[in-house]
Amino acid sequence: MAPYQFDMREREPVPADVLLAQAAAHDTRARATGIAAARDFLAPEAARLDDRTRIALATLLRTMIGTIGGDLHGHAIRLLTDRGETEAAEAIADIAVEGLLARVQSHLLAQADVARELLDRVAMDLLTERLADGESGEPVRHIDHADRVVAQRAAALLAAESRRRTPVDQPPYATDLSAELHVRTVWATSAAIAATGKGDAATHRALADAGLRSLAAHDEGIRLEAAAIRLANAIDAPEPDLPILLEQALGKRRVALFVALIANGLRIAFEDVRTIVVQPGDVRLWLVLRALALPRPAIARIGYMLSEADPRRDIEAFADLLDPLAAVAPQDALAALAPLKLPRDYRDALAALGS
Repeated sequence: MAPYQFDMREREPVPADVLLAQAAAHDTRARATGIAAARDFLAPEAARLDDRTRIALATLLRTMIGTIGGDLHGHAIRLLTDRGETEAAEAIADIAVEGLLARVQSHLLAQADVARELLDRVAMDLLTERLADGESGEPVRHIDHADRVVAQRAAALLAAESRRRTPVDQPPYATDLSAELHVRTVWATSAAIAATGKGDAATHRALADAGLRSLAAHDEGIRLEAAAIRLANAIDAPEPDLPILLEQALGKRRVALFVALIANGLRIAFEDVRTIVVQPGDVRLWLVLRALALPRPAIARIGYMLSEADPRRDIEAFADLLDPLAAVAPQDALAALAPLKLPRDYRDALAALGS
């Protein structure tokens, strides 16, 4: 056989309309790739994700979509089979859930609030890993608390931390999604399965029923963030006790509890405090600590622990802030944080409308 001559008789030729459709799809993909590359080039260095964050985010997305998608996929097949819709069941059975990953994650990350939730979650988990474990003794000092509610919630925090510290792509697949994020992932994955399958009425009904079952089974209360919030609320630490509690939380790599204690002390949403804590250049963190009346030495120790864990933090710039920060009265710091008292959705709408 001459070079570059191929025998096409072993395979059916690709129909012209399929070839044209593939070409159109590649053109769309090439445009999207070009736009994404340009945006990445123009983005400031501080806005780019480091490799560790990219890997953690990709792993979380792959696991949450795969876990939820596998549940939806299997239950929809069972429902269709039980309802006698064998053709539709076979069509869904032929769909590989892992093949839907790119489509679903693109849909989810295109929503700013979802992207922010996922990135903050990943950043908090990575910060937890990087913090030095500098204390010994009781894993949670309130585990033997005389108050039964405090003791129970401390034990729940331990259980939640144990699940979260297991790699997310290993059993028990502790994706720990908020209720809102679980809802969006369920419906995005259901829609992706439907769009890939037959898309008939029976398929839509089965996927919708499978989605409702998944939502009903989801327990947001067992996630780490919820456990930390409940413990912080139960402790409800008075102002004099907060500095040592915050330092101990970081010393034992309990970033979620650190965030929850601040959120409870200032009556600010956990998610807003988490954003402030995980962003290395956010000076609002120091105002938050000052608003809680933390003295200069306590703020310095907390800043040092965070700087040791995150090389992106400028320890010298932080040191320069300490004296001016100590001169700020707690009530003035609290007044400067007033926008955080407003609902996040309202603040996002104000920003979108240019107010």
